Amino acid sequence: MSDPSRRDLRGESGTPDDGADGARRSPLHATHVALGAHLVEYAGWLMPLRYGSELAEHTAVRTAAGIFDLSHMGEIWVSGPGAGAALDSALVGWVSALEVGRARYTMLCAEDGGVVDDLVVYRTGPEEFLVVANAANAAVVADELRARCTPEAAGDAVTVVDASARTALVAVQGPAAEAVVTAALPEEARAEVAGLRYYAAASASVGGVPAMVARTGYTGEDGFEVFVPADAADHVWAVLQGAGAGHGLVPAGLAARDSLRLEAGMPLYGQELDRTTTPYDARLGRVVRLDKTGPDGAPIPFVGREALAARAGAQPARILVGLEGLGRRAARPGYAVLRGEVRVGQVTSGAPSPTLGRPVAMAYVTPEVSAPGTELTVDVRGRAEPVRVVELPFYRRPSQRGTP
Repeated sequence: MSDPSRRDLRGESGTPDDGADGARRSPLHATHVALGAHLVEYAGWLMPLRYGSELAEHTAVRTAAGIFDLSHMGEIWVSGPGAGAALDSALVGWVSALEVGRARYTMLCAEDGGVVDDLVVYRTGPEEFLVVANAANAAVVADELRARCTPEAAGDAVTVVDASARTALVAVQGPAAEAVVTAALPEEARAEVAGLRYYAAASASVGGVPAMVARTGYTGEDGFEVFVPADAADHVWAVLQGAGAGHGLVPAGLAARDSLRLEAGMPLYGQELDRTTTPYDARLGRVVRLDKTGPDGAPIPFVGREALAARAGAQPARILVGLEGLGRRAARPGYAVLRGEVRVGQVTSGAPSPTLGRPVAMAYVTPEVSAPGTELTVDVRGRAEPVRVVELPFYRRPSQRGTP
């Protein structure tokens, strides 16, 4: 995967394109304006909320394909002989065990086990990794990695480069995503990209632009995320849109992305995850690799290990669950979850589900009411709305290519 032609993706950050209002402009800002997007400030960026109908965009991703601008996400390269060891000590996952060309969902935690950010890490070469952070946390993650991924911690040379401002990220998601993306590739690259497993990536050229194409996403559907130099973003978007013309591809904004990820039971930092929650609270203890060991077989210490080891065998004070609405009114973030008149939790995300035709929500509740089938209520503006605890995710696509 390592390819000198992609060096522009790894360069030091430039200065983001800021508007008069102080919000950062995506490299695709002009494209969004031309498409008539309704733009809103999100995590310090001016991004498309929708282009037309949120419902139509959501439905297109579930039935055909949608194209999203994710250029507000952070891209941080960690490289050098000590890169794998450095990330093992910085993150909760066993990153050095990744094969080249594969990716892993993991977390950056504080000493007390609280989640600083949830991340996707790609191994792009024997001594090179790409860490993708959430928009609101990108600078924090870059600073934390610089502090944690030192030659002293890794036992060898390691370099951390924040390339967020030089990188654009375009996602194509939905059942037709493979057909759309492969149509935009040279003939010789199509079979490799079509054959990618879930959470795998390959180098490819999109419209003549060197790119990293990953089979990853945040919608619950099959899909791809395409990393390209920021100055080529408009061209790559246009190429992908043209390739999707016969496949029902539509531009989709943040609103559809949020309703799609909610149906798929995927946590959002700032709602399901923050510094007051641990991976175990969010039922994501599987990402914490307390068993990771170094070449000598010794356990690898990492930031937050002691706190997380203590939490691993203990029952959390609160647990993330899915709530299926039994009425018509949707629970929203911050609403109280009740058993009788006793508050037992709080909604973190909630909305009507376009795919399922009923309200759904995620919430943190106390353990005694967390079993599937438990009937509770949510205080929706002073009215008790009935809900039932259900397993996550609410929606699962008919077929999957494996797990990360």
